[in-house]
Amino acid sequence: MRFANFSLDKHPLALMNVKPADRVNAITPFYVMELLRQARIMETAGRRVIHMEIGEPDFPTPKAIINAALKHIETGQVKYTPAAGLPELRQKIAGFYRQRYGVDIDPRRILITPGASGAFLLAFGISLNPGDTIMMADPCYPCNRNFASLFGGHAMTLPVSAENQYQLTAGQIRLHWGETCTGVLVASPANPTGTLIADEQLAQAVAATEELGGIFFSDEIYHGLTYGRPAVSALQFSDQVFVVNSFSKYFGMTGWRIGWLVVPEPWVGAAEKLAQNIFIATSTHSQFAALSAFEPETLAELELRRKQLARRRDYLYQQLLRLGFKIPIKPEGAFYIYADGSNFTHDSFQFAWDLLDKEAVAVTPGKDFGVHDAQYALRFAYTTSMANLAEAVRRLERFVS
Repeated sequence: MRFANFSLDKHPLALMNVKPADRVNAITPFYVMELLRQARIMETAGRRVIHMEIGEPDFPTPKAIINAALKHIETGQVKYTPAAGLPELRQKIAGFYRQRYGVDIDPRRILITPGASGAFLLAFGISLNPGDTIMMADPCYPCNRNFASLFGGHAMTLPVSAENQYQLTAGQIRLHWGETCTGVLVASPANPTGTLIADEQLAQAVAATEELGGIFFSDEIYHGLTYGRPAVSALQFSDQVFVVNSFSKYFGMTGWRIGWLVVPEPWVGAAEKLAQNIFIATSTHSQFAALSAFEPETLAELELRRKQLARRRDYLYQQLLRLGFKIPIKPEGAFYIYADGSNFTHDSFQFAWDLLDKEAVAVTPGKDFGVHDAQYALRFAYTTSMANLAEAVRRLERFVS
């Protein structure tokens, strides 16, 4: 087999010496995936593992969403959509913002993407140049840092505390802003802490970023999953922000791989051009399925699920405190509790591995989310049933005793 002047027959050793691109060196691994792999091996061997490490609730996709997908697939016309997504779905999302947040958005500013990950690729792809810096909280979701690295950027992670809901403040943004800074990313509700940024704190952070000439990125993929007070959108304070959202979490569509990105008006053309080249289009049947996500019966079902998650949160929060874990703030959103296990370990990574090995309970170590107090931290996902949570607590109590 020959391609131009290159012969596979003559250069087998040359192929073996090819190395991954340098950009891969800046990408950190997701350590919990090794834990998950070991958990699967244990399950194959017959052990019953309780999974509290993955951010995927045990609820099935709502039936109305499934039926909408099947109805479209049965037509046989599962063709490409426009790169920015189905016009009717973009209009539905715009209507959702109007109803839930009181914000009017031109549907042209909404791009349908292959999950929130696809939205981040678009957002950073059109706004980051090599050497640019984006501020993020420490702890934060690790893939967000890696998306910046992929485009030659740098994530400046700033340690956050319970004093400010584990969220960045306008003061921090102004203090640490430098020549290479391009923007700020805030996630609310946050992964891994489950905290919400205060409304005024978000407004001030948006204003500070824009005054400094930067771009504000708002990760809102856990919106809808709040317990006590609703999350506000950065779009309520500015129409110049980038907003990432997803059908994965609140709408229960993780494996359908569909999300969306809201961009400021001047960025629409650039975002569409990049989407055309790296995605072509988001999965068509997933887009038709998502049209049913905003129907009243679907939203009613999702509300019942949210209440179940709130009960799970309350139970696990109380039990972890009883066992001796420290949780300065009760989570107000998402489905995680980020607990300080310093009463039991100064190496949460090893703690997670030992807990899996001895008690078959899988949790995520703080090492995945940053460096600030990560050696004490563990993320517990209450994405499994109350019966499983109760059994996990029994095993955890036996382990720490």
